[in-house]
Amino acid sequence: MKWKKSDLHQYVNAKEYVDTIIVPLIPFQLSNDSVLEKDAFQREVLVAFSYDLEKELTGRVLLTPNYNYLKSSNKEQEIVRINSWIDDIEQQPFNHIFYVTFDSAWKKNEQGMHGTLLWLPGVTDGTLQSNEMHSIIRSNVEQVSELIRSYWKG
Repeated sequence: MKWKKSDLHQYVNAKEYVDTIIVPLIPFQLSNDSVLEKDAFQREVLVAFSYDLEKELTGRVLLTPNYNYLKSSNKEQEIVRINSWIDDIEQQPFNHIFYVTFDSAWKKNEQGMHGTLLWLPGVTDGTLQSNEMHSIIRSNVEQVSELIRSYWKG
């Protein structure tokens, strides 16, 4: 289920079956011209990946709005902010919380996060509409959905 009215209506009526949250972590940094296009492209790919992952795991997953942050921000401060999101989310019956990101800087601070960080190797260039990009996204979705299912079994 996505963060939209019709899906949230469905969630409220079936929340006992939806036990997993996915939070896309998306950096933003307009002040650095040299990485604008790369960062924008990675955002596009991560959004496409997140939508495909939600579709693959339909029935058990709620995809939150994107968590946007300044790329240059202090990750420890961001973790406090993210954890406040999760404190609110945990008012609902969610057993599994996953963050998805291309930003490897989160790895150094993941132990402070309430949930599981899924870092994906970033795609830095390409065209979202290309067959190659669709194959890369599909492959990542298959691998990550298998990983998430392993958490459900455990």
